[in-house]
Amino acid sequence: MQTELDFNQVNQSQIVAGVDEVGRGPLVGCVVAAAVILDPNQPIVGLRDSKKLSEKKRIAFEAEIKQKALAWHVAVATPEEIDEINILQASLLAMKRAVEGLKIKPELALVDGNKLPKLDMPAEAIIKGDDLIPAISAASILAKEHRDREMKALAVKHPEYQFEKHKGYPTALHLAKIDEHGIIAEHRKSFKPVKKIIERDQNV
Repeated sequence: MQTELDFNQVNQSQIVAGVDEVGRGPLVGCVVAAAVILDPNQPIVGLRDSKKLSEKKRIAFEAEIKQKALAWHVAVATPEEIDEINILQASLLAMKRAVEGLKIKPELALVDGNKLPKLDMPAEAIIKGDDLIPAISAASILAKEHRDREMKALAVKHPEYQFEKHKGYPTALHLAKIDEHGIIAEHRKSFKPVKKIIERDQNV
């Protein structure tokens, strides 16, 4: 059962997982979440929000996190699940899966943001946690790198959309490519710009 906690009073001997997700805003692909339990005996210096790190630094941190963490797991919710239950619920589902996939069960989960997934352990939602709590920063880095690789793979499969440039976000370039080429199976059909193209093409 979840309880409200003051994360400043967390017992340092507790097994704590940091949890974060990426990919709520894009029009295509999975929403990706990660959970990380850092090893207090192997600190990783310089962890911070993945959005504030260069790709080169994220890749280096990703390898270090996977090597030094006591446990880590990356999980997703698919575009089909996003369309079925909405992006917020899909994000929470991916985070739940990430925590449940850890090989060590945490005693406490610290989750970035202001909403909590349903977990069978105490949890605390922390706004801007990805820049405050190293374990959440680590989770944001793993999730970001996983999703970027997904977009690069999709760019190889569908080069005409140039996913490697916009990572699926609703940029002018992406919207122009959807307008030109229509949608693919990986697009989130419940998202307004995609829905508009589907309706337009159905009316042609």
